[in-house]
Amino acid sequence: MNGLRVTMAAVAIIFTLRMAIITPVAWVGLLIVGFGLYQTFQKRTSFRKPRWLMTIGILVVITGGCAAPSDQVDKAASENAENEADQQAKADEEKKASEEKKAKEEEEKKLAEEKEKAEAEKEQQELADTFGMEEVLITRVVDGDTVELKDGRKVRLIGVNTPESTTRTEEYGKEASKYTTEKLEGKTVWLQKDVSETDRYNRSLRLIWLEIPKDDMDEEEIRTKMFNADLVLNGYAEPSTYNPDVKYSEYFVKFAREARENGTGLWAYGENGTTKGDLDPKEEKKTTTATTPKSSSSATTEEPATGQGQEYYQNCTELRKVYPDGVPSDHPAYASKHDRDKDNWACER
Repeated sequence: MNGLRVTMAAVAIIFTLRMAIITPVAWVGLLIVGFGLYQTFQKRTSFRKPRWLMTIGILVVITGGCAAPSDQVDKAASENAENEADQQAKADEEKKASEEKKAKEEEEKKLAEEKEKAEAEKEQQELADTFGMEEVLITRVVDGDTVELKDGRKVRLIGVNTPESTTRTEEYGKEASKYTTEKLEGKTVWLQKDVSETDRYNRSLRLIWLEIPKDDMDEEEIRTKMFNADLVLNGYAEPSTYNPDVKYSEYFVKFAREARENGTGLWAYGENGTTKGDLDPKEEKKTTTATTPKSSSSATTEEPATGQGQEYYQNCTELRKVYPDGVPSDHPAYASKHDRDKDNWACER
């Protein structure tokens, strides 16, 4: 009987100890159980039935132990909710800080780009002013070497001559006009004056730059950024120099020789191209002589034959019937009265 009591007491103690760990209320039950056990093993007891005391203690332990998980669950849930709220608030703050940082970086980048753009534009304008360049919009291409601006001005390109494609047509003229249209029409470019302001047709005489150069006499920049040079390099124009606009004439002649050697564009039609230009062969004036006797028995000597070899035309209308493009100053049909602009070419159109 005593062994059974001991066993039950041990079980009760182990159980109550485990339960007591869970909650403080269970500790009260544990004390009651302990006191009941003490009374059980005493010969003289304060309570007649100490087992009931143990039972009550165990019930207190069980009740406290059962109540504890619910409280702990509620507490854990509350703590989890608080943690989640804290984490969400922290995440929101981090997201807000990240967005503000990104917005600030984008704003700084935008300001830096605007500053860089403004500095570049300022530098370009300073270069344009240095080289006497004017920014314009080309609205129409008349032919390969003539364009019209938004303000209504017509511009004739300096130093080059493309084959005709309007009032009359020369070989490769349509191709030159098409090329200029593709390159310039609707585009913003920069005009540069050499010496002359306009020609006899009141067209502005200009060089056209597609980009503002850093050095307007640098050959590489002339090749890549000047449209006048572009026409010559690609065989759409021949160099055509008229004083006093000779700033780039040597470059144009050099570029034309390169194009001619490669048979590019209009040079594919022959070594003289298809229109008037600086590389055309120079005609020499022809003189003829007649013989007159020194004496009846002596040998004859030469003297000029008046008027022989010359051609005379009353006006340009008559001359163009024979020479539609006019004639140069060293041609037999040339007469100064037909060369009103004094450019050493009579009756050109």
